[in-house]
Amino acid sequence: MNPVNIGIVGLGTVGAGTVNVLRRNADEIARRAGREIRVTHAVVQDPDKQRDCDISAFELTTDPFEITDNPSIDVVVELMGGEVLAKDVVMRAIANGKHVVTANKALIAIHGNEIFESAQLHGSMVAFEAAVGGGISIIKAIREGLAGNRIESLAGIINGTGNYILTGMSDGGSEFSDMLADAQQLGYAEADPTFDVEGIDAAHKLTILASIAYGIPLQFDKVYTEGISHITQEDIVHAAELGYRIKHLGIAARTNAGIELRVHPCLVPQRALLANVDGVMNAILVNGDAVGPTLHYGSGAGAEPTASAVVADLVDVVRALTTDPGNRVPHLAFQPGAMSDLPVLDMEQVETAYYLRLNVVNRPGVLAEITRVLGDLGISIEAILQKGSGVAEDVLPIIILTQRTVESGMDKALEQLKSLATTIGDVTRIRLEQITD
Repeated sequence: MNPVNIGIVGLGTVGAGTVNVLRRNADEIARRAGREIRVTHAVVQDPDKQRDCDISAFELTTDPFEITDNPSIDVVVELMGGEVLAKDVVMRAIANGKHVVTANKALIAIHGNEIFESAQLHGSMVAFEAAVGGGISIIKAIREGLAGNRIESLAGIINGTGNYILTGMSDGGSEFSDMLADAQQLGYAEADPTFDVEGIDAAHKLTILASIAYGIPLQFDKVYTEGISHITQEDIVHAAELGYRIKHLGIAARTNAGIELRVHPCLVPQRALLANVDGVMNAILVNGDAVGPTLHYGSGAGAEPTASAVVADLVDVVRALTTDPGNRVPHLAFQPGAMSDLPVLDMEQVETAYYLRLNVVNRPGVLAEITRVLGDLGISIEAILQKGSGVAEDVLPIIILTQRTVESGMDKALEQLKSLATTIGDVTRIRLEQITD
C-alpha cells in the first residue's frame, strides 16, 4: 500500500521527538500500522535554526496553510501550541478532508466541541492522546480499555511542574519560591509559570478526561481552578505530622447531583500511591464500577514520551483510514448523539474534608471559640494539632482536620473564624481527600 504522508506543524521539542521516533522505529511502526508513515513536510518559524532531528528528508515551510492545503498530505500533526492559529490550522485541515493529530490540550479543552463537530461533518479523525499525561495513554485507557465501566471518579497529578515543586518542598524543606526558581532553571517551568502553578494547565487536561469519562461536552469554563503558590513549608510539615502529603490534583467525580470538576492542592494520605508520585511524573487514578481503582503512571512531558503518544495516534489514524466514519471510535468516547447533559456542579456544592491552619491569640478559651463556630455550622472535627509556639510568644498556631462537609458551609465558617477577635491574619484552607488506591 502507498505510504501515509504526514505534515508536522511545529518542530519544537515534541515535533523533533516525533520525527526521531518515526525514523528510529519506522519498520516496527509500519508493521503495526500496515503502511509506512512518512513525514514529507514540516512548518517551522525559522528554517535556518538547528534542529534536534534530521530534516533532510522533508520540506520546510513557514506557512502552516501550505500543509493544510497540500493535497499530497494525509494527516496534519499540530504541535505548535497556542489557541488561535492552532485552531485555524486544525479547522482548515479538517475542511480539506485531512485527519489531525494534536498534543494541544488548551485547543481541545476550549475549542474541542467545535472541532469534533466539524470532524464528524467531514469524516475526519482528530486524535489527541498526547494532550493529557504525555506518554501515559490515559485517554485510550478510559475511552477504550475501560469502556465497559461506569466511571465513578478520577483523580490525578497531571502537571509535572507543580508536582516537582511540591516534591521539593516535601523532601527538601524548600519554600515555594525557591522550588519555582529551580524548576525554571531546569526548564520544567516557563519564565511565566502561571499556567502550571495556578492550575490552568491541569484544568485543560481535566476538562478532557472528564468529558471522556462521563460523556459530557468539554466545559473548561466550569472547572474550579486553584494553584499552589499559597502553599507554605508550614503546611507541608503539619500535613506530614498528621499523616498526609500535599499534592496538586485534578479531580472529577460523579455524584447524584452532577459532575464535580476541580483542580486544587489536596492533602492525600501518605500511604496512597498518588501521594508517592514524585518529581515531574504524572499519575491518574481511575475508579470504575467493574474494574475498581486503576493507576496510570508515567512521564507526563518530554520529547520522546509525548512523541510516543503522538505516534500511537498516528498508528491509530492509519489503521482506520479505510474505516466507515460511523464505525470509528468516537472522539469523546460516547457516540455524538448520546452525549449527556449532566450538570457540572459549582464548587459551593462540592463536599470534601478540610485542613485548616490559623494563628490565634494565645489565651484561654480560644479553642472553644473555634470549635463553637464549626459546631454551629454542623462541621465535625476529625483532629486538632495545637502547636506550642508560633511566630511570637503570644501567638498560637492551630491546625484542624474536619470531616466531610459542603464547601458553602466551610466558606461561612472561614468568614466567621476570620472575624473572631482572637484570629490573627488569614485562615489557610486546603482540601483533603481520603484517596484509596
